[in-house]
Amino acid sequence: MATKANVNPATKNYAKIGIIAAIVIAVAAGGAWLVSAMNNNSGATVEESMEAVSADAMNGANLRIAVIRMDEIQNEAVALKDLRKQKENYESKLRDELTKRQKELEKEKAEIEKSQDVLSREALQRRVVDYQGRVNDLQRDLTERAQSIEMSFQKALNEVQTKHLDPIIEGTIAKKKLSLVIDGRFARTGADAENLDITEEIVKALDKKVSKVKMDTPKGF
Repeated sequence: MATKANVNPATKNYAKIGIIAAIVIAVAAGGAWLVSAMNNNSGATVEESMEAVSADAMNGANLRIAVIRMDEIQNEAVALKDLRKQKENYESKLRDELTKRQKELEKEKAEIEKSQDVLSREALQRRVVDYQGRVNDLQRDLTERAQSIEMSFQKALNEVQTKHLDPIIEGTIAKKKLSLVIDGRFARTGADAENLDITEEIVKALDKKVSKVKMDTPKGF
């Protein structure tokens, strides 16, 4: 397999956070150097430098290429569907708790407003401060738990990638004697490109290897 890339934790869906098995084309980046206007003869000329570059290159007739559509793997693989379901269940529980606690705070706010003419200024101020503290605690708690869900999810995704998906892709490259595997999201292919897309084979192999990966229980659940 070509280059490996980490899963992006910041994402909310597989297009952002999904597993990205590093199977992209290696692009040679051309460098440009500014030449000083002052005379400096310490470096080699371009012609002299090019002596280090060989004329060897891959023969197109021997090049074996395949395309893998990572977005389809993310959407169709059984283990990844199950992981999304686990994450959604935790998020649903968090939303339900948020709704419940918001209602409690709204009720408390209404009671404070009603007591303005009854309580002393100091007592009212203490109650308002206490109420604001509860609001802040709720915001902090929900934020930390939402982040914990995402961290647990990303950890499970990374496990699927490193333990299961990457070895399958590497094994496929070896079995098919491929020279290059490209992420299909960045590829444009013709209709007559026979046996080019191997996504379905990868999904079947991944489903056979693993069907469920359990998320670690997020903090606060």
